[in-house]
Amino acid sequence: MKPDWQLTHQGEPMAAIDALAAISQLPKARLKDAMNKGAVWLKRGKKMQRLRRATFMLQVGDHLQLFYNADLLARTAPASTLFADEKAYSVWYKPAGVLAQGNEYGDHCALLRQAEQQLQRQVFLVHRLDREAEGLMLIAHTGKAAAQLSNLFQQQQIEKYYRIEVRGELPEQGTFERKLDGKPAKTIYQRLQFDSQLNRSIVDVRIEHGRKHQIRRHFADAGFPILGDPRYGQNNADPRGMQLVAYRLKFVCPLTKKSRDYHWPLPSANQD
Repeated sequence: MKPDWQLTHQGEPMAAIDALAAISQLPKARLKDAMNKGAVWLKRGKKMQRLRRATFMLQVGDHLQLFYNADLLARTAPASTLFADEKAYSVWYKPAGVLAQGNEYGDHCALLRQAEQQLQRQVFLVHRLDREAEGLMLIAHTGKAAAQLSNLFQQQQIEKYYRIEVRGELPEQGTFERKLDGKPAKTIYQRLQFDSQLNRSIVDVRIEHGRKHQIRRHFADAGFPILGDPRYGQNNADPRGMQLVAYRLKFVCPLTKKSRDYHWPLPSANQD
């Protein structure tokens, strides 16, 4: 993605904010806000990273990039909830509307940044959850924890459970195994409740593989789109937003070798 402004610094040392003001003609207050929200990037040598400090002194050869979108920078996101702090990693409840991580234009609406600011530790993303969805996510705080937790996800050794509401009367239980993007994808479900007046089913879901939008795509393809899903399905709009919650993560901790079962409380749903 091409930045809105960029420069490679030459000459005497200069504060990053002064260099950005010179090339963009934006007020320094706006630039400081953009830097704080993660919209400015610095490449020194081979390393590219966000630059948040306005007074950072540029050296010859430093490359600055500014990705500026006033609408995106003005956005806010609800705060995530720290569910468990295991020091090397933490478990968070991400509300709908919060990104897993930021992009070039900023990270102020992302869980990763919220965790970094609240815990004052380095953060590593080990898995994702759609912006429209809510639920439990793991954030690693050491390189070792990040590598080992990522490996658990890749080896399908973390059990992931979801609660969804779909349009229509879903069969009591079943499995979807249609490949997604040419790769295996397995979705196992059990219907907990069907409301005939509202024509909707409450469903517990467990997945294997974890392909992009796997649950959303599988249920929409089967004719039971998730309520409130803005992308998949028809006639499934819902003023509450997308009804998908990642409510449980179960695994053996690769660091302590102890069983972990993180379960966010959900409203009860009666069995049929």
